[in-house]
Order: sequence, then C-alpha cells, then structure tokens
Amino acid sequence: MDIHEHQAKEILKGFGVPVPRGIVAYSPEQAAYAARELGGKGPWVVKAQVHSGGRGEAGGVKLCKSDAEVADYAKSLLGTQLVTKQTDANGKGVYRLYVEEASDIAQELYLGFVLDRKTERIMIVASGHGGMEIEDLAHEDPDSLVRSVIDPAVGLREYQARDIGFRLGLDGKQVNQFVTFLQACYRAYRDLDAMMVEINPLVITRQGSLIALDAKMSFDTNALYRRPQVEALRDPSQEDPREAFAADHGLAYVGLDGDIGCIINGAGLAMASMDMIQLAGGQPANFLDIGGGASPERVCQAFRTVLSDKNVSVILVNIFAGINRCDWIAKGVIQAYKEVGIDLPVVVRLSGTNVEEGQKIIRESGLPIISADTLAEAADRAVAAASQKIAAE
Repeated sequence: MDIHEHQAKEILKGFGVPVPRGIVAYSPEQAAYAARELGGKGPWVVKAQVHSGGRGEAGGVKLCKSDAEVADYAKSLLGTQLVTKQTDANGKGVYRLYVEEASDIAQELYLGFVLDRKTERIMIVASGHGGMEIEDLAHEDPDSLVRSVIDPAVGLREYQARDIGFRLGLDGKQVNQFVTFLQACYRAYRDLDAMMVEINPLVITRQGSLIALDAKMSFDTNALYRRPQVEALRDPSQEDPREAFAADHGLAYVGLDGDIGCIINGAGLAMASMDMIQLAGGQPANFLDIGGGASPERVCQAFRTVLSDKNVSVILVNIFAGINRCDWIAKGVIQAYKEVGIDLPVVVRLSGTNVEEGQKIIRESGLPIISADTLAEAADRAVAAASQKIAAE
C-alpha cells in the first residue's frame, strides 16, 4: 500500500527525520491560507499529492512567490488528472496539495530502503545525485550508487551508516547528522512493516543541515492487520477503482487492458490461464485469484469484482480444486447469475475435488454456461465468445 508524500513525512518526522514545515490543502483557499500560516514572504513549494513519481516534470510541483500565486496554481491543479511517466494515460487524480516552505539547497542526495529479495535483507541504496529516479541513476551513473545490506540480527549499526555517509562524500559534521537520519529511517521501515522508504531528494542546505525534501513510503499489505494506523492512511482515489473494489472484498486482483475477465484459484494457474488466453488470440482483463476454500459467496463477490470493469465481454472461470471444491465453485457461479444479473458469456472449466458434482450442478442449472474440460479448450472458447460478442455489436 502506498501513501502520500505528506503522510510519509509525518511518519518519518515522528521517528526523528527532519522535514520542511508544510500544510495539506484541499482547496485554493486552504492552499493560500497554508502559505500564510507557514509565515515569511515565501517562496513556497506547492506539490500535487498523488501516488506517482515524476510530478515535477509533469507540472505537479511549482515554486510560488506569493499566496495569490499559490491560490492560482492550486485552482489550476486541483481536480485534474496528473499524467506522469509512472502513470498510465489516465493519470492520477489531484484532490489534495501540500504547501511547503522552500529550502535553501546546496546539494541533493538520493536515499532508499528497499527489500532485496536476493539477499533476503533490507538494503540501503544511496547516491550523491538526488532528484533523479533510481532507475535513471542506475542507468546513467551506476558507479554513483552505494549499496549496503542490513543484518536483521543487529540492525543498522552506526559504523555502517558512517561508512555510507563517507562514501557519499559528506564531511564529518554531516556524517554525524547522516547517521541519526539513516537510523531514524530504518526504525520507521522496520517498526511499520514498510516495503520501501525513499528520500529523494535528501538535501543538504547551505547551512549544512540534512532535510528530507521529498519522501515516499509503501507498506506490506499482508501486515496491515497489525498496523491500523497505517491502513487508515489509504487513499482509494489513487487506486484503480477495480482493484480498490477487490481489496474491499479481500480478493487478489490486478486490472489489465483486455476484455476476458478471469476468475481463477492459485496465482500460478492464473498466470498460465492468461498466457493461454493470449496464445488463443485474446487479451485478459484481469488477474484474479479467489484463493483456497472459496465459498459460493466469495465466488459471487469475484463475479462482482470482474464485472466492475466495463470492458469485460466474457468471463472465464478456471478452477483446479484442492482445498477448494468444484461444487462450491459451481454453486457460486449459479448464485452470481441470480444475484448479480450476468448477461455475458461465461466459460467454466472445473477440475479436481468434487469435479463430477460441480459439473452436474452446472449442467442441471439450465443457464447458458459454456463448459470446457481443459485449460486450452476453455481459453479457445472464451476468445471465440468474445469475438462473437464484438461482431454482434
């Protein structure tokens, strides 16, 4: 789960990370008031709060020299869709802004904490060149990247943090600040089950202080049950509406661009099913794993989730039952017809536990369900049904 910049800064500030003063605004009037509340004669930096990097290049960040300029910029930005190189063509909706005091920047650094799956450890990635995306840094100047793996048995030690600071070219006074800064970020990552903490840029002011000028945090969704204070920061407006709907119903769902909706159990089978759909000449509309032990009610919710995508023209149900039971799935399909009002072709392939009973329920339902015995056959029939629907329209 991702959160906004202002939320990440508030969290990091609580762990001792220095951040510029800022105020969230939801209207042009609030933005202008925030600038006056921050005091001084400006300038102020106004930032679109969206779950995406590259905001500055897309026009989502501006240095304003008066509160009137802050209000005008806020008016032009709020309610728009900000398209960055990290979003799709639809962009992300801008519904809140962050008005922040400007910093006197002498140098920009990059700092990130990520989970390195190769070493199964938290890794620190740092660079003396801040303000750039890490992908660009790795491509344009790979030698500038400093990497250091944290041993979970002892955590981030001072000598390790000092070594990173010296490798970035910091002087003695700055290194001491950097050690405190780094340890605070690590505590936030560890204590809140984060997946990423990124400070980009981490700036050194002309007065020699270190400040997190921008911040991103993402969290392990599977750990949110024990982090209610983090889960409360979720912003559904920044999520794919289909994925937000699925998350609210406990389903593993990823929206895609095709028209064949998929309801499948098991991530591996779901990936194989999408491959078979493409091999048959079609395009999957989603990844959806209903998981093990799916009740008829859960299957019915899966249908609602898939049908929330208006591009879906056919639904493919592919179940290889183990913990699941084919009769449960079949009953869920019938229940979905009654409760959801399905008017699209539905292809069902069942295999595994209680398959004969499940197939019997489908046959005797009297519903126009297309049955298939194999994955390849199911994919072919789903693609054929989609083509016929398009031709009929």
